[in-house]
Formats: sequence, C-alpha cells, structure tokens
Amino acid sequence: MKTDRENKFETNAIRTQVNRTEHLEHSVPMYLTSSFVFEDAEDMRASFAEEKERNIYSRYSNPNSSEFIEKVCKMEGAEDGFAFASGMAAVFSTLAALLDSGDHILSARSIFGSTHSLFDNFFPKWNISHSYFKIDELDALENLITPKTKLIYAESPTNPGVDILDLEALGKIAKKHNLILVIDNCFASPYLQQPIKFGADLVIHSGTKLMDGQGRVLAGITVGTAALIDKVYRFSRITGPALSPFNAWVLSKSLETLAIRVDRHCENALKLAEFLEGHPNVNWVKYPFLKSHPKYEIAKKQMKAGGCVVAFEVKGGLEAGQKFFNAIKLLSLSANLGDSRSIVTHPASTTHSKLSTEERVESGITDGMVRISVGLEHIDDIIGDIEQALK
Repeated sequence: MKTDRENKFETNAIRTQVNRTEHLEHSVPMYLTSSFVFEDAEDMRASFAEEKERNIYSRYSNPNSSEFIEKVCKMEGAEDGFAFASGMAAVFSTLAALLDSGDHILSARSIFGSTHSLFDNFFPKWNISHSYFKIDELDALENLITPKTKLIYAESPTNPGVDILDLEALGKIAKKHNLILVIDNCFASPYLQQPIKFGADLVIHSGTKLMDGQGRVLAGITVGTAALIDKVYRFSRITGPALSPFNAWVLSKSLETLAIRVDRHCENALKLAEFLEGHPNVNWVKYPFLKSHPKYEIAKKQMKAGGCVVAFEVKGGLEAGQKFFNAIKLLSLSANLGDSRSIVTHPASTTHSKLSTEERVESGITDGMVRISVGLEHIDDIIGDIEQALK
C-alpha cells in the first residue's frame, strides 16, 4: 500500500502484501509451488544469472516468504532478510554464513540452550571458538575481544531468566571494534523492540514464538543490512533451510494481529508478575517492567512493554518445584513460548538441560526456576491456576 506518508506499525503489518493476481483476491493466496516457469530461454538464462529479480525455486524465494520477510523488515527497520524453517536454522545459518575457520564469537552467557550447544559442541569442529560474557559485566566485555573476534551475539530479554542487556552499549562496543552485532529479539518481538535502532547489524527471531502466536508452525527469520543478508542468502540457498510457503503464509497472517496480541500478553504478564512478587511461596520474580528488575530503566528505554515471559523461583527447591508443576491444572506444561495458551516450563530439566549444573548457575538458572509464557486467557484464570499450584 503506497501513501504520501509512512504508515504505522499495525498498518504495515496488515497492508504489506505481494501483488494481487489476475483474480484480484483481497487476501493473499498460498503459493504452494516448488518452482516457477520462464517465458523463454533468455528469461531463464537472465534469471539464473541474477540479471532479473524474480522467483526461480522456492528454496531461494517464494511470494509467501517474500511477503513475510518484507513485513518483518518494515517492523524492525531492516534493509533485507531471509526466512528459515526454524529459529535454530536461522541462528546456525546466519552465523555459518558469516564465520570462517579460526574466527571467534563473543556471546552473552545467558542464551537459549540449543544456541549454547551450537557454540560448545558443533562450531569447535570447524575451528570456530567463542567466549562468554556475563550480562551484568559489559564493562569487561572489551577485554574478551581478540584479533580473531568477528561478531557479538546476545539475547535481550534473555531465555529463560528474562534479564536485560543494554543494546545501545553493545552497539557502541561493536561499532568501536568493527564487529558484527547479532541480537536474538525473539522474547520481545519487533513490536516491543527494534535492536537495529541501538546498533545491531542483524536481528534473529524464532517465528515459532510470538510471531505465530498460536503454537502452529516452526519458523525463523534473520533481518538486517543488505550486505550481510546477501551472505546469509547465498549460504542458505545452497544449504536449503528455507521456510515453507505454507508456514510463511500462516506467519504473514499472524503478523496482522501481532500488536494487539502482544499488548494483551504484556498486560497479563505484568499482572501475574505483580501477583507473584508478593506471594509468600516465591523467592524471587523477574519481569522486565517490574520496578524490582535490576535493569528496569534500561528495559523501559529500549522496550515498549515487558513481553510475555515471567521467571520466578518457588520456595523449597527442586522438590517444591516438582509439586508446583504437578499441581498445575489449566496452564500447559510445555517447552514453547509466545502461544495464546499460557505455558509453564522448568528450564533446568528441559530447554537448558544439556548445560552442566555449573553452566546453568552461571546463566542464572536455578533448579527451582519456573518460566511462564503468559498467554491470552483471562488473567484471573491464569493467576488462579498459579495460586492453587503454589499452595
């Protein structure tokens, strides 16, 4: 949709669409095709020579994935992007496209468990090393930079402890040392936070989470500068982690309601966090927009609201935590997040179980930690289920 002024977030989410076909459909159709045809031999030659910008094969591009990418680029303020079959496909393919043997990654310690496994168990096979920095010690981060350091990687808010990193500070360090800054923005969504504004070069999302919002499909996406995305694209069109057209269609439809859904997620999450903060059977609670959060002011600076995830610790250790999970009646016991249904997760035994006890402690994950992805149910019912399980 073209206008004389720049449209707002919600309008772009709804009105960014691929061109209509001769049928003049109002809702974009699914392009369930593996390949596309050419008008003649010269059209085919020019297309493969990249003299034309057009669809060739759905492993490279597809109208549905292109629409999804364009929407996210507008939301994040990015130049270009590529969509993947899952969030971890986005993480791996992005880093693999940019890193060479001998390169060094500087990563926050508090990251998703599978990303930890990627850094610890797989990249070393290709002589790609890493160092971890603590999220509350950015002042010491520059001391970890080596001549081989190529990029800085971080999440904010972090998974699962919902800690906050100062993205502006990271952006300044990356720029000072000519490093690529890659931010996993999954917990916030582009509606609440745009890391590119603070200096990020690339932003990664698991579309499986808030972007889908109903726990239906797997997806990932990376957006950022055109030069870096070109490297990601060329790696990915050969290795084949592309998003399916069907999932892209679902996600593009889901983004139309992202803003209104996330508003409700955040409203419910803040109310639940406030309830938990005063509960006698809870040791501590973390939520970015609670004033007790150690990085509350930074969260307010870089986020529109606090997101859908609340972390807390049940009093009584592992045994009390197990009783809490077994007493849950309404909420789902699952490892996903960003769903319309509230989900309760025990990170130490699920999403971060591959980490050693020492690694979990260093990442702020205790045996009694509970991660709640607060859904769209009525807040009274969410609190009611948590309250009875805490007794």
